[in-house]
Amino acid sequence: MKTMAFAAAVAMATPVSAAGVLPYDDAERVANGLTVYQENCAACHQVDLTGEQNWKSPGEDGLMPAPPHDVSGHTWHHDDFLLLQIVALGTELVVGGDYKSRMPGFGQVLTPDEIMNVLAYIKSTWPNEVIELHNDINMRRGVGRK
Repeated sequence: MKTMAFAAAVAMATPVSAAGVLPYDDAERVANGLTVYQENCAACHQVDLTGEQNWKSPGEDGLMPAPPHDVSGHTWHHDDFLLLQIVALGTELVVGGDYKSRMPGFGQVLTPDEIMNVLAYIKSTWPNEVIELHNDINMRRGVGRK
């Protein structure tokens, strides 16, 4: 299965801390992530991370709009590995079933480091209390174990 192979590859290549795998406290990687985000993600998820309007319901085309990545969305509810899979493989492939989205996989467009950096940038914008909640999610799901 592609999702498991991707998660395994990231797990083996990424230093894991108690906070998970995203380097959200590395200023250089966060700055790179901001640039990559602006070039590849902001058109749908907005420059300010607020996503598209009515993101919880399918649009007229039957596709789910881009959700926000700020605290008003659900990005922080997912562990690091799931977020990496969604960006690399696309939402439809990861979620499965009849879920339909415009979110393509970026695994053929961005390097694994660029994907990590984009997610690190997003996480770096969250308030400390949300970062702590996200780190707890990672720990509960085994993402933050050494």
